[in-house]
Parts: sequence; C-alpha cells; structure tokens
Amino acid sequence: MKTDWKNTKEQFEVVDVRKATGNFLTGILQRAGQIEVGHGICVVQTFEPIPLYSAMTDLGFDHHTEKVSDIEHRVYFYRTVKVDAAFSGAGDMPLKPTAVLNFKNIDDSLADIVVNFWDLTWGKENPAIDLKTKLLLSLANGVGAGRIRQATRELVKAYATGVTAAELDELFSMFVWNGGIGTFASEIGPSSLFAAYRRIKNLENNGKSRNEIVGILTEEFGEKNPAVNVLSHK
Repeated sequence: MKTDWKNTKEQFEVVDVRKATGNFLTGILQRAGQIEVGHGICVVQTFEPIPLYSAMTDLGFDHHTEKVSDIEHRVYFYRTVKVDAAFSGAGDMPLKPTAVLNFKNIDDSLADIVVNFWDLTWGKENPAIDLKTKLLLSLANGVGAGRIRQATRELVKAYATGVTAAELDELFSMFVWNGGIGTFASEIGPSSLFAAYRRIKNLENNGKSRNEIVGILTEEFGEKNPAVNVLSHK
C-alpha cells in the first residue's frame, strides 16, 4: 500500500512568509525547483496563498492546506513529479497578484477576502469566459479606467496565454477608436503598456519564441519596473 505523503508533512522544510513585505513567490519557486520527487515544503502565510497553488502544480506538486488560526495558514506542498515551470520564476503564469500583500498590511482578514475574490474571478473551474478573453477584457478595462499599470500587467499575462500580435493590433486600434487620437497620443503612446506592446512586435520580428519573449517582458515590465510594480518599497 502506498503511504499517504501527508503522514510525513511535519518533516517538510518550513518557509514562513507572514512578515514578508515583498514578492515572496519567486523565492518559494526557486526553493521548490530544487526539491526532489518524494519530498516537500511547507509555506506559512497569514492568508491562504491561493495564487501559489497553480504555480506549484505546474512544477509537479500536490498540496494540502491547514488553517491553524485566522492569521496562520499552513500549506504543505509535496512533489510527485519533477517538471520545468512554464515560465521561469513564475510557474504557470507571470506577474501573480502580488498586490494582495498591500491588503495584508491593512488587515489579514481583508487579504484573505481579496485573495478568495481573486480566485473566484480568475481561478474558477470551467469558466464561461476563457482566460485569454478575460485578460483582454481586464486589459481594456484598465485602459478605460486610466489604470495603465494594471493594463501593462494584463498585457504580459495575455501574451503568455497565447494572445497574438495581430490580436493586440486590433485591440490597440480599438483604444484609438474609443479613447480618441488625442488621448492615445498623450496617455497610451508614451506608456509602459505601449512600450510592452512594441517590444512584443519587435522581438517577434527578430525571431524570438513566445517563451523567450515572455521572459523578456517579465524582466522588463514586471516587478522590477516602477511603472508596473504594485508593491510599496517603503
């Protein structure tokens, strides 16, 4: 009979990120990448770190979550198979919702509510609207609301899910149509969003693969970019 891995979970390395103020995802994924099949890691956070689940699943981990208290969730990840992440340093999807940590600074319960709302919106099983379309809608909503930071992040994720440069061409044409030439020229043209869009087209013209381009986009238009980062550095 095969032994249930949960019986050995107390032996897992424990990574407590309850006091983390920055993006802890990258560090956890780097540690997880070094874990061999048959071993695991335990992540401790004040809220249930739902966005981490799919990233770890992409690396070949099962998980088990225990709520110890309102301010302590323990997630045990056990590696069943060793696979490479779809995107380096991000698992299944670049630019995870790190802004959840901002809500944690206000109240741990609020962060828990926000991350569950995120899961309802983005993690729903068998959704009526596919992920690529949701990201394009969210991108367009961000532009319409003047949230270029959000729109840039959605652009990177949308491209990672398979959105083509031709689809982005049509989308940016719609921005001109709906927002007007003046708005596009003064607000969108000089923005990080338009820079990321142009980067995609230039890299494709130079023969780069989609995975290579996503890696470059994540580096140039990710958490290191002050125009895109959503976490406070104070």
